[in-house]
Amino acid sequence: SVFDGSKMMKYARLSVITSTSHNLTISRTFSVLGKDAETNLQIVRYPHPSLRAKNSNVSVEELENGSIANIAKKMLRAMYESDGVGLAAPQVGINKRLMVYNDSGDPNLFPREMVLVNPTITKYSKSTDVFAEGCLSFPGMEGNVERSTTINITARAISGEVVNKKLSGWEARIFQHEYDHLEGILFVDKLDEVDLEKAKPVLDKLIAEYD
Repeated sequence: SVFDGSKMMKYARLSVITSTSHNLTISRTFSVLGKDAETNLQIVRYPHPSLRAKNSNVSVEELENGSIANIAKKMLRAMYESDGVGLAAPQVGINKRLMVYNDSGDPNLFPREMVLVNPTITKYSKSTDVFAEGCLSFPGMEGNVERSTTINITARAISGEVVNKKLSGWEARIFQHEYDHLEGILFVDKLDEVDLEKAKPVLDKLIAEYD
């Protein structure tokens, strides 16, 4: 789940970042899924166990019976209601390899939405950059994270169609953040000692509230 990058240095709650937004080509996912889903998914907070649990692949049956499409549209709704630009299924307590995002964070720009099933990163660029990230599952926390500036990915669309894309800039960062969630990796795992020490009071508070 990353933060909205539409304004410089404003965190977009993908669970990730600050940066200016980038123009991206994205399928009309929301129009395909429909807009009538009620939100009944809650974004879980650290240290909820689903954030570290193993995430299983989505099956062909789950794609064909519409259950994943239903989850995806509810995830998009939850993402927008939290001012986010991305969300991964384990962040709503569902341990499936499913992510949604909209780099603009604007629900009116639904052609920019992406729903990706069983995604994989096939290549990382050697070139990296560092931006401040935050996370919907870590409200009130932020820190600098280094990521590749360009990646190649493969996934399934909600239709079952294979998607192969080369992502760069803001979209690449969003994808990597959400992909980490599917691997059980959280953005705090990537913070340096200085940022982690700054984040410690928030982490301690989240742990106390969960307990």
